[in-house]
This record gives sequence, structure tokens and C-alpha cells, in this order.
Amino acid sequence: MQIRQNIPLSDLSSYKIGGQAKFFAKVEDLDGLTDVLKQWNKISEELLQKEKKILILGGGTNILFEDKGFDGLVILNSIKGITTNNSQSATNNLKTVSSQKSEVSSQKLEVTVGSGVLMEDLLNFCVQNSLSGLEWAGGLPGTLGGAIRGNAGAFRGEIKDVIYDVTSLNLCSDVLIHHYNSTSVKKRKNSDCRFGYRTSIFKDVRKDEIILEAVLKLKKGQRVDIEKKINEKINYRRQKHPVEYPNLGSTFKNIPAEELPASVREEFKDKIKDDPFPILPSVKLIAGAGMTNVRVGNIEVSGKHPNYLVNIGNGKSEDVLALIYKIKSAVRQKYRVELEEEITIVKC
Repeated sequence: MQIRQNIPLSDLSSYKIGGQAKFFAKVEDLDGLTDVLKQWNKISEELLQKEKKILILGGGTNILFEDKGFDGLVILNSIKGITTNNSQSATNNLKTVSSQKSEVSSQKLEVTVGSGVLMEDLLNFCVQNSLSGLEWAGGLPGTLGGAIRGNAGAFRGEIKDVIYDVTSLNLCSDVLIHHYNSTSVKKRKNSDCRFGYRTSIFKDVRKDEIILEAVLKLKKGQRVDIEKKINEKINYRRQKHPVEYPNLGSTFKNIPAEELPASVREEFKDKIKDDPFPILPSVKLIAGAGMTNVRVGNIEVSGKHPNYLVNIGNGKSEDVLALIYKIKSAVRQKYRVELEEEITIVKC
């Protein structure tokens, strides 16, 4: 794997926005990753401290790049492979990083998945092998690694519900000079991943780690039922979400009901739902604040789903940020609620 220079980030983003990555590499397995990190160690010796940063990119589905680009190293995670505890034929490009095997309850089926596997491909695997537990993720974009990092969820399900353990690599360890070892590779059980609402330890305190693979707890089910439920979610997204335009998915997190001012909670009491706990969809406040179809440059608040900011043509990151500011200000002024971004905004 060779590190390349000046790669357009807009080509790697579902939003079609972003300048150039000063340095870029695509990795497909652990050996390729460590080779890239060794190269990066040599290159970064001549860089300023602020240019030595590393960004891990998955499907590019909920990440906003600035038009100025990124002056460090972007690593595109394409670590694939799906294996089950009763199948040796599935492809697995991730070489073993631990001699210890995960012990999963016999009532669950152990499925080891590379972090660069697209959620769409994982769901297809589940259908083909009659595996239940991820039906809620029908239509979910991006990779498994990204879903774990942000504890992706929908339709009362979250990725944490099926995670047994997660293996990651510390990018700041001596792996930059030597091959990986027991100190640079970390395996965490579900409880150690600090999953929360749209967050995890990998998004919060361990931003210096790249997720390599995860063991999922799935169970056997009826293929017809699994496929039907997945397709129902896919069709719902197509009907309710503006997937015909480049977008980043939901821009803002939903608001826990307990954090709402009493007056807002009373006004929207019929809109509060369990997903996975009592929340008010932020789209209700955005629409209520009169922000539907508001536009800055070529970025527009979707009339189909106002929590989506769609790129209607050659949009700029500065327009996205300006529109986010306007939405947050309008909601704060009318409802005294502070919206929090669900997307990741990458600074140069």
C-alpha cells in the first residue's frame, strides 16, 4: 500500500463536498495498515506537528469535509471479511490479531466482521445465511466500523445490541515503527466500548484508534422474515428520506425527552417516541422553527425530511456550516433547546 498525495475528498464523500487530502492511503488488511503507518512515520518526520494527524474514513456517509481539505493523512478503511463460527468458506482479509477466541453464548451465533464491510453487504450476508438481529439497519449507509464508532441506530435498534467485542489498533503506539503487538492491538467487550446515544469510546476518548473488526451476536431466523423486515426499512427510508440528493443522513441528534423544557415536552407530547429510549425527533423542532426548505448557497433543508441538509448542486462546506448555525439559532430561540450535531465535521 502506497501513500498518495492530493486526493479529492469530495470523491470519497456521500455529500460530494471537500477539498483535497494532502496524504491518502487505502488499506485492506492489517498488514497493509501497518505498512502505511510505517511509511507515514517516515513522511511525518519532516512535517509540522499539526500536519501529522490521521483521519480514518469508512463509507464517507456522515462526515463533512471542509473545502480547504485535510492537511494530514486520510486512511480509507477497506478491511473486509465476514466469517461465522460454523463456516470456513467466507472471505476474511483481516489476519488474526489475537490468539484468544471470543466465547459467545451458544444461543447466539458468532459472526466476525471486518470494520470496512459495508452495512449493505453485511445485511445481504445476514439474509443469505438466515441471520437475525440487524433487521433494523435496512438501508443504513456506511461501514460497520462507522456504525460502531457512532453507535448507529434506527427503528428502536442500535449496533451495540449485537456487539460482543471490538478489536482496534492504537495509531499512536509503537506500531508506527514496529509491527503490531499486544500493546497496540486492543480487544474490548461490549461493556468496555462505552456505547451511548450515537457515540462510543472510539468517537469520544479513543479517537486515536482504528477499529479493525468486531464479533457480532446474531441468531438463526427465517430468511423470508429477515429479508422482509430489512426491505421494509429500506423502502421506508426511500419514501421518507431525500436519498435522491447527496446528503449526510440526520444532521442533528434526537433530543432525550427528559432534557426538554416542560413547555416543549407538553407541546410535542404526541411526537415523543421510544428509539431506543423516549426521545423527541429533532426534525419536529427544526420544522416547528420554520426552517423547512431554508437554503444557504446550494445547501437546503429538505422539505421531505428537515433533519437532512441536501446538496442540490456544487454545495460548499461553508454553506453547510452556515445553515447548521441558522438552524441551531432558530431552534434555540423558539424552544430553548440546543441541538447537537450527529454528523462529524472535519477541520483542516
